Amino acid sequence: MSNSRSFEIIIEPKGALKALQWKEIWQYRELLRFLTVRDIKVRYKQTVLGGLWSILQPFMSMVVFTIFFGMLAKVPSDGLPYPIFVYTALLPWQFFSNGISNAGNSLVASSHLISKVYFPRIFIPAASLGAGLLDFLVAFIILIAMMFYYGIYPGLGIFLMPVLLLGVAVTALGVGMTLSALNVAYRDFRYVIPFLVQLWLFATPVIYPASIVPEGWRWLINLNPMAGFISAFRSSLLGTPIPWNDLFISGAVGLGLFALGIAYFTRMERRFADII
Repeated sequence: MSNSRSFEIIIEPKGALKALQWKEIWQYRELLRFLTVRDIKVRYKQTVLGGLWSILQPFMSMVVFTIFFGMLAKVPSDGLPYPIFVYTALLPWQFFSNGISNAGNSLVASSHLISKVYFPRIFIPAASLGAGLLDFLVAFIILIAMMFYYGIYPGLGIFLMPVLLLGVAVTALGVGMTLSALNVAYRDFRYVIPFLVQLWLFATPVIYPASIVPEGWRWLINLNPMAGFISAFRSSLLGTPIPWNDLFISGAVGLGLFALGIAYFTRMERRFADII
């Protein structure tokens, strides 16, 4: 008498994080380093000032904002000197904005690789963030000099800075993956990206403090993940109280954007080579 067994196969959709092939990403990790170094070399190749561009961009923005918003418009700065108030926020903002801009255009710019060689496609937008991290570290030297000039010394909150920078990177990668996939499918998104970055800047407390928003409406501005990250980044370095509630709300939204970015990117990934 033969024993007959029945098997039931249940197919369930993968979550956003499970959609990524983490083992494969680890196996190709050296390629991520290579792509990051390549992006850095391309960015500074045949430039006159080289790495100084990473300093000039936030520094000149600080000068312009200080003149028009700090001196003329008298925008409050929570009792801090306006130049260091705005420069401290410009550093993570530059990292984020350059990250989503470069990541958003990265797949189209690397079409020759995508159509010929297989590798985890997420490495392309991720590599653009790695190159932006170098710009952040170089520009951070100016911030240290400014803190000494104004006699501002950070407290224990400075140990939170790497965590905040990681949060900014995760958020930027989530948004960047979404924009890069959309840019492959709809090429006019390359015009949407700079417009989006410009609007996002004024919706983020970079040139103004989050304290000017009424307490009852603070949760609304923190739905912008960069609002909480930048306020906490500024507080961790300049010794003001860290807005934990704002940070938790923005951090949760940032993780949500990262999960959505992975889900959409992996869904579109199989079509990249065909439509790019």
